[in-house]
Amino acid sequence: MVSKPLGALTVRELTHIVRDLLQGALELQGVWVRGEVSNYRRHTSGHLYFTLKDDTASVRCVMFRSRASRVKFEPEDGMAVLVFGSVSVYERDGQYQLYVDDIQPDGIGSLYKAYLQLKARLEAEGLFDPALKRKLPVLPRRVGVVTSIKGAAVRDIINIARRRHPGVRLVLCEALVQGEAAPDDIVRGLELVAQVPEVDVIILGRGGGSIEELWAFNSEKVARAIRACPVPVVSAVGHETDFTIADFAADVRAPTPSAAAELVVPDAQETCARTVVLRDRAKQAVGRMVAERRYALNSLVSRPVLRRPGDVVNERRQVVDDLVKDALLWTRRLMADREAEIRALAGRLDALSPLKILARGYAICSDASGRLLKSVLAASPGSDVQVRLVDGKLECVVKASTAWDPGGQDKNAGAG
Repeated sequence: MVSKPLGALTVRELTHIVRDLLQGALELQGVWVRGEVSNYRRHTSGHLYFTLKDDTASVRCVMFRSRASRVKFEPEDGMAVLVFGSVSVYERDGQYQLYVDDIQPDGIGSLYKAYLQLKARLEAEGLFDPALKRKLPVLPRRVGVVTSIKGAAVRDIINIARRRHPGVRLVLCEALVQGEAAPDDIVRGLELVAQVPEVDVIILGRGGGSIEELWAFNSEKVARAIRACPVPVVSAVGHETDFTIADFAADVRAPTPSAAAELVVPDAQETCARTVVLRDRAKQAVGRMVAERRYALNSLVSRPVLRRPGDVVNERRQVVDDLVKDALLWTRRLMADREAEIRALAGRLDALSPLKILARGYAICSDASGRLLKSVLAASPGSDVQVRLVDGKLECVVKASTAWDPGGQDKNAGAG
């Protein structure tokens, strides 16, 4: 066995030695490392934790909130990145890790990556839906302009607007168009101009520049302010090849501020010429309509019913009289037919009447309770019977009854 040396190191002491060695190695301080992000996590504290790996190795990375707040895009698992930082030891776990000061997409700029991520997220949310786009007014009363008053963009807008239509008034609101404070200033400008009475449309823009200089127009808060604006917004940022988030959120995208003024402010001469054309078309349309109505009126007036309406009324009266006459004749004929039918039925009923039978010398007998006697056997000698004749009835007492046998001979049924 190896005996324990008197100068044995504690774990803490060993870790400190390794940390000092790593921090003292200049090649490990301020180093760029290329790899793929995995196990990415943004802590509630704002710190970023992830692993940087390649095909054969991996290293733990941490980026503290003060540095992470400057990152323009959101890292994702599987993303190829370049990180800049220094190597040291995390004493609690005894593991070395890379303390990151900066992170950039590998092969694409961080700003452009952030632009693509925000564009995809807002597009998925429906903020760029074409159905939300509003049409520009044909002849705006006032045009709002939110931009810097120091740039060439505002001069171009003013000059073109005055040249095209001097009667259209401009409402200018100065706003920062680059820098960290620019997004909030742009949002404020949109809200202020939208509150001015008779402002029908707003131009938001600035001249060209780098992606960093145009970055204020890639802000989420600016995009949402454009969609929340109560009047249409025209985005005119940079040059024709520059596209920002504001362009996608706006109701209309103009390639330049000058083009925005051309789109928004109508040309006075063209407007007058078009007004003349429309006036002539309206006169022709009204003339045709009047001619058609006059022809229709003349056709109606020439009809007899309008020239001598009394004749038409008299003719209709005669028709009514004829109809009444026909109805009376038909009613009388129908009543005569029904009376003949009734008399025929009455004759048939009278022929079947029992009184007719009685008139020929027949009689109807019934016992004291009124029950008809259909056989002599139903009346015993001494019983009371009623005999109905054609002109009255007889109250009788049976003295004797004689029943006929099948041979037709009398058969004494009993004696009284």
